[in-house]
Amino acid sequence: MSILIKNGTIVSDGQQKNADVYCNESVIKAIGQDLEVPDNTHIIDAQGQYVMPGGIDPHTHMQLPFMGTVATEDFYTGTAAGLAGGTTMIIDFVIPNPQQNLMEAYHTWKDWAEKSCSNYSFHVAITWWDETVKADMKTLVEEEGVNSFKHFMAYKNAIMADDEIMYNSFSRSLELGAMPTCHAENGEMVFQLQKQLIDQGITGPEGHPLSRPPAAEAEAANRAIKIADVIGVPVYLVHVSTEDALDEITRARSNGQRVYGECLAGHLLVDESVYLDTNFERAAAHVMSPPFRAPEHQKALWKGLQSGNLQTTATDHCCFCAEQKAAGKDDFSKIPNGTAGVEDRMAVLWTHGVSTGKFTPEEFVDITSSNAAKIFNIHPRKGSIQVGSDADIVIWDPELTKTISAKTHHQNIDFNIFEGMEVKGLPSYTICNGVLKYANGELMAEIGSGQYIKRPAFRSIFNALQKQADLNEAKSVKR
Repeated sequence: MSILIKNGTIVSDGQQKNADVYCNESVIKAIGQDLEVPDNTHIIDAQGQYVMPGGIDPHTHMQLPFMGTVATEDFYTGTAAGLAGGTTMIIDFVIPNPQQNLMEAYHTWKDWAEKSCSNYSFHVAITWWDETVKADMKTLVEEEGVNSFKHFMAYKNAIMADDEIMYNSFSRSLELGAMPTCHAENGEMVFQLQKQLIDQGITGPEGHPLSRPPAAEAEAANRAIKIADVIGVPVYLVHVSTEDALDEITRARSNGQRVYGECLAGHLLVDESVYLDTNFERAAAHVMSPPFRAPEHQKALWKGLQSGNLQTTATDHCCFCAEQKAAGKDDFSKIPNGTAGVEDRMAVLWTHGVSTGKFTPEEFVDITSSNAAKIFNIHPRKGSIQVGSDADIVIWDPELTKTISAKTHHQNIDFNIFEGMEVKGLPSYTICNGVLKYANGELMAEIGSGQYIKRPAFRSIFNALQKQADLNEAKSVKR
């Protein structure tokens, strides 16, 4: 299919310009005025609308086996919902069980993801360590196009990575040119607080945020940053939810350290009062980790995005329905952690970010697409509107409105954390791999039509860092 997008305003790479965009064979072939195109080209009139790179959600969990159940959203339904919201690519997580071979887990997730109808890629979690893990990391980077490895500093007695695992994995990441990423919460602190609260008779969802205080996130963020600093490797912190953790990132960045921070749309707009709802189902539906926080943390996160100390936005999309959440009816620590958002992220950020003057349209593109593409080394193939880039495009109508509701969303979950929110600014069209997937409310997502995206290793930056690390070590030995 060839597509010509006419009369729109392109927003990409820090600028706006009025030009037409011609796509063919899944690639942007030409940008300009009065383009000559074949007679059978599908023409879209984008008058009064923005033509932007498709959204990239760098943090999702489709079909995740977790806490004794499996997320209800699979790779088809989840990526289809994303397309309806303007997201054309997700980066999901392969999470091996402790002692499970990394390549075995990777191929399991890869098989599940073949149902995807948008583009997808993977971070791979390091949940244990031995020489096979070290070897598999090399295979993943050099053969499979995985350039990031996840470390859960929470979930004791399950998938938690201790300092020894992190040190080994961070060091190996530096050797391979890969990016360590971290879920920063002090797992031991959370574990002990959970026990203490339950012993005190606090068993409902209100115990969830109490067991995961801001200090638990700040301590883990600081620890991850310091380990990365000693080794000399960049680090990416997922779902930063507190001013305390943001302060750790800001301090490190001001000292010249390569630290990147991700923020969830939910953490910007939902506060911790949801856990005090006397209706268990509603309160439990909001249980995710880190939890939603007090309003002062939300204000800090907005400022973090505005200042550039947080670079990306995501959703941590991980769907569990009421029946699954009921497993923690008498013990909040057993409520499956997860909420949705892949369909709504871009609309709520436009409404509460661009429309309120917090972001320009250019900055919106950065935090919803381009920065993730740059950090994970797929720009300008992704996250950009330029000749030669992949034709992953969202045509954004700033005048379109809707009311978000679980009754009408495409996500495979019975609850929406943004329920009842009025949004203004929505996709009118979503194009993925040069194919029209969403048009004026109609979803045309074909199962299995997505592509796996390999992400190259960070050779140029990391080679320089490795040389500096070797130099520092040599100096230390001489002393």
